[in-house]
Amino acid sequence: MCANILVAEDDTKQAELVRRYLEHEGHAVTVVEDGRAALEEVRHREPELLVLDVMMPRADGLDVVRILRAESREVPVLMLTARSTEDDLLLGLDLGADDYMTKPFSPRELVARIRTLLRRNRRSAAPTPVPAPVPVPLEDDVLSVGTLRVDPVRHEVSVGGRPVECTPGEFRILTAMAAEADRVFTRQQLLAELHGFDKYISSRTVDVHVMNLRKKIERAPRRPVRLLTVFGVGYKLTDPAKGARRASS
Repeated sequence: MCANILVAEDDTKQAELVRRYLEHEGHAVTVVEDGRAALEEVRHREPELLVLDVMMPRADGLDVVRILRAESREVPVLMLTARSTEDDLLLGLDLGADDYMTKPFSPRELVARIRTLLRRNRRSAAPTPVPAPVPVPLEDDVLSVGTLRVDPVRHEVSVGGRPVECTPGEFRILTAMAAEADRVFTRQQLLAELHGFDKYISSRTVDVHVMNLRKKIERAPRRPVRLLTVFGVGYKLTDPAKGARRASS
């Protein structure tokens, strides 16, 4: 699966290491050293994937992703970052990055993740038959967990009647969990809902999506009552009113 890949990295040694590994896989690689150059290359050459360092001169990686998504450019982006705090990771995914790796990283794992992103992107870009008309959803089609409602047909989410905007990944996780409320999902099971099972995508991606969902559907994200952690296992979606009733009985 050969592709035209753009690497934006201002560390010369790091960029050369990534280039060698990718070229060994048969990819055509272009390297730039700052954010503005990365933007120009994407606009003019339209690479199939962008490996993007966060800390770069003339526009950092987060700004690059923000601008590309604002321009409706859908090139897959894998971010490389020395930052590993929760807020940094959430921000990168919120802006539209497809995956991330924290430094230092294994070049072989990087290549594997790129392979997965390219495969997924080519599947989604493949022509599909014209779909049949979407039926008007019945009440039974809407998934309800307490005041949380997920409409798989209209691709809508609300909490207590308040609309909630979700990314495609967040929506897929929420739909799977709402369909089986109170079931405990492992990270790998939720990962399969996101991309189809692939051992090279980090389960940390699921954690980031869950933390982001909590910010949207919980009144107090740090003290969740809907989207709960089951320690040592994974996550479950529940109706907080049921828990309150059990506690009072």
